[in-house]
Amino acid sequence: MTTPLKLAVVGAGVIGRHHAKVAVHHPDLQVVALVDAVPAAATSAADEIEAMGVPRPITTETIEEAIAQTDIDVVAICSPSGMHVQLAEAALAAGKHVVIEKPLDTTMPRARQIAALAASARSRGLVTSVISQHRFDPASAAVAAAAHDGGFGTVTSGLASVAWYRSQGYYDSGDWRGTWALDGGGAVMNQGVHTVDLLVWALGRPVEISAQTGLLAHDRIEVEDTAVATVRFAGGALGVIHCTTAAYPGLSARYAVYGTHGSAIVDDDRLAYFHIAPDSATLESASTTSNASAVEGAVDQKDQVVPPEHVVGGPAEPDHFAAGHGRQYTDIVAAIREGRDPGVTVDAALVSLATVRGLYVSATLGKPVRIDDVIEGAYDDVVPVVGAHAAEGATR
Repeated sequence: MTTPLKLAVVGAGVIGRHHAKVAVHHPDLQVVALVDAVPAAATSAADEIEAMGVPRPITTETIEEAIAQTDIDVVAICSPSGMHVQLAEAALAAGKHVVIEKPLDTTMPRARQIAALAASARSRGLVTSVISQHRFDPASAAVAAAAHDGGFGTVTSGLASVAWYRSQGYYDSGDWRGTWALDGGGAVMNQGVHTVDLLVWALGRPVEISAQTGLLAHDRIEVEDTAVATVRFAGGALGVIHCTTAAYPGLSARYAVYGTHGSAIVDDDRLAYFHIAPDSATLESASTTSNASAVEGAVDQKDQVVPPEHVVGGPAEPDHFAAGHGRQYTDIVAAIREGRDPGVTVDAALVSLATVRGLYVSATLGKPVRIDDVIEGAYDDVVPVVGAHAAEGATR
């Protein structure tokens, strides 16, 4: 029987506790340490883990203390986003595999630093992965596979839309929330980043982005609560990004891919629609009416692609919030044991982060922005400004 990997979780907030609980239920992981600068937070999280019937993890205020006090294989970084780089550096320097909760970091210079650390660590056999759990959802995986394998024909466009609601109390609940320094952004960086990542995963390398942002429904925050953008991809496809935390009472997160031979829609991690034309003859004989259902044979195939018992939140995985993280941890464990790259690498996360950063730069400067320029540091000195007149207030 394979010995479980020993996991330390840094950050005992909501997401850190979620990682710890997912690990408790994972057959190949054991939570051995909980780290938080606030001792009471780590203690209370340890109480919760112990109450689940497993050995109580140690609690420390720093990752260095945890590494010194117990044997650790993997460090999960679930701290505020702006602290990721120093924690990743400490863990990798100590020879530990690293899992980073989204986003990679809040700035491109620090994100590039993490990428360099991960590349160096890889040569020493260490795995570094960034959480993008929805890439492992059955619906999202099926849509991306169809896009990559040509099932949809020529992919022409896609959509990433997150229309959620966050009260003023949500932003007031922590001094770091709604700040550029530690939150890294607003509705796009925090609520929409996973859906943007899925769009990038399916449509390929993003080339250029044009965006606008607004702060329309909240006070006492620096970042946007609403944003829209268009993206041009290397294969020619066009994408639309729409994110808001001002859509009461909170609607779905939608990810869609449209192509010349088929299309698909994912709503809240579930496959809402999927159709691929059975053959070229069907395409040639298709109706020219505007109603897609008038095309003969264009029936919804979603139940054949993802059987009902395997939908996220279905009988096979009723706790759909935990399922995605669990599936990604399975991939990470396999990558460590097999000596391969994980399903989500730091380099992939860097591109998704650059797309979000490019959105903010475009909205601030009032012009289209090339994603490669963002990755290479051309806009590192742009200070984001939110609103219709962002360009007038931008500084570089």
